[in-house]
Amino acid sequence: MARFTAHTTADAAPEQLLEVLTDPDAIRNWSPIPFEVEDLDGLRLEAGSRARVSGSLAGRRVGFDIEVHAADEGGLELTAEGPIGIDVLYELEPVAGGSQVTASVGVRDGSGFTGRLLAKATGALLAGGALDAAAGRIVRAAESPGLALAA
Repeated sequence: MARFTAHTTADAAPEQLLEVLTDPDAIRNWSPIPFEVEDLDGLRLEAGSRARVSGSLAGRRVGFDIEVHAADEGGLELTAEGPIGIDVLYELEPVAGGSQVTASVGVRDGSGFTGRLLAKATGALLAGGALDAAAGRIVRAAESPGLALAA
């Protein structure tokens, strides 16, 4: 499995970052791989929730079933199963004046030629800076003055 990691610091509390990480509308704005949330069994990602997402990867329309393992002030952990497997972990750690964000994505090969091709394309996208860019977009969204925390 190929693993990719990005680190950044935010002038925002972990709760603010979690708000961005778990909001289905915000996800399409920061995701390192462009996907739309089609079906979510709740209003936002939370531990135990499941979702269906779809998008385009390497020029092919693909879909993934998402299972959220954790979503709290410590971060967001989920797996995506489709033509390839993707393990996602966004760790949030409070630091003076904000939070440290560590984003980690593991890409597991799928079966057959298409699965291997999609895994390589996803790895190339992440290695080319897509994960770093996503972490930056998450931070900017969490730091924006218009962010309203859910009650």
